[in-house]
Amino acid sequence: MAQGKQKFKAQRPGGGKKHQQKIKGPKKGGRIIAPKKTQIVQQQKLKKGLEVAIRNKIEQEVTQKASSSLHKKLSVLKAPETKGGAAAAAGSKSS
Repeated sequence: MAQGKQKFKAQRPGGGKKHQQKIKGPKKGGRIIAPKKTQIVQQQKLKKGLEVAIRNKIEQEVTQKASSSLHKKLSVLKAPETKGGAAAAAGSKSS
């Protein structure tokens, strides 16, 4: 004479629940989205190359102007890449 559905499911004795970990929200890390048009990719590569070339040219011009205006020769130093990290780089810049 029971009418309607059961409210609770019968559980097996001794059967434990298995906890499944569900990740909510977006996943961590970068995503690589495939380009729809290859022509746009080529334009972006060209643009990036031009930006790098322009930046290098400006840097060369600035160092040339700075070295010509000073009575002492200007030399641009780059920190050596070592395993020591910041401590080694800071020591080489001070001398």
